[in-house]
Amino acid sequence: MAATDVKHHDYHLVNPSPWPVVASFFVLFLTVGLVIWMRSMSEGPGLFGINGPWVFAVGAAGVVASAFFWWRDVIREGQHGDHTPVVQLHFRYGMILFIASEVMFFVAWFWAYFDAALFPAGVHDLLNSTDVVGQVTRDQLLGGHWPPAPVDGTGVTIPASGAPTPGIFQHTFDPWGIPLLNTLILLTSGVTVTWAHHALLKNDRRGLVLGLILTVLLGATFTGFQAYEYMHAAFSYAGHIYGSTFFMATGFHGAHVLIGTIFLLVCLIRAINGAFTPKAHFGFEAAAWYWHFVDVVWLFLFACIYVWGAGANPGGAGH
Repeated sequence: MAATDVKHHDYHLVNPSPWPVVASFFVLFLTVGLVIWMRSMSEGPGLFGINGPWVFAVGAAGVVASAFFWWRDVIREGQHGDHTPVVQLHFRYGMILFIASEVMFFVAWFWAYFDAALFPAGVHDLLNSTDVVGQVTRDQLLGGHWPPAPVDGTGVTIPASGAPTPGIFQHTFDPWGIPLLNTLILLTSGVTVTWAHHALLKNDRRGLVLGLILTVLLGATFTGFQAYEYMHAAFSYAGHIYGSTFFMATGFHGAHVLIGTIFLLVCLIRAINGAFTPKAHFGFEAAAWYWHFVDVVWLFLFACIYVWGAGANPGGAGH
């Protein structure tokens, strides 16, 4: 009679884990804290005097800790031989579906940008905190063209309601300055992470580590340049459709670059500790796929928002 602990299939049945429930609990904390924090900015102290930033911080710290321990357990499963070829294949399917969902996430931000850019003469409802108080055409807000007409920050008066639309827009970024430099940085990082991958396939540990070090440094450099760019933006996020669409699209991409850099930093630490082999390295492979996705999204952002949407006066030339 066969022993009951003998496995006759290639699948891995995971052991009971507390981390999905714990992570869900802290995600709730994070979301509620963020909502209370945002509401308190305009309406004063949060619900029952709850401090939104602290609740958000506790939730964020809990999510990070849950992810750390959850992925630690997944790594241990792989070290114990539970990640068979069939399991690794399903990991790849899961990563592909995750990246596909991320593609659709960015489609939403491109859609918002092109909706405003291609149809600058549309009609919008102007809302107050309770009801619609009037309508405004995009001609009034954008000057009938894209990029928008400069706004000095005092707002545009809406005849239907007399309500101002605050915001500032002076000019777009010069695409051939920091944006081009960041493009070259990300393209170079795609080369270095590919170098690291090929080095791993050849069991070249030194090449793997050096490639990952360079990729992490390039990712951190991109983030630094983007932060500098944001601090010198000639338009605001609030009260202006150009600023809101620009910062949402490029800001979420910047967040993905930061996440991807952390992803690769963890892979670097694991590589230094000898965690990957030429035949078992899905963690690194997933990080490389994610990084290439981030690169491709940036190419679309650079081409569509920075170059195509630069207008006749990028960087405030002539001022």
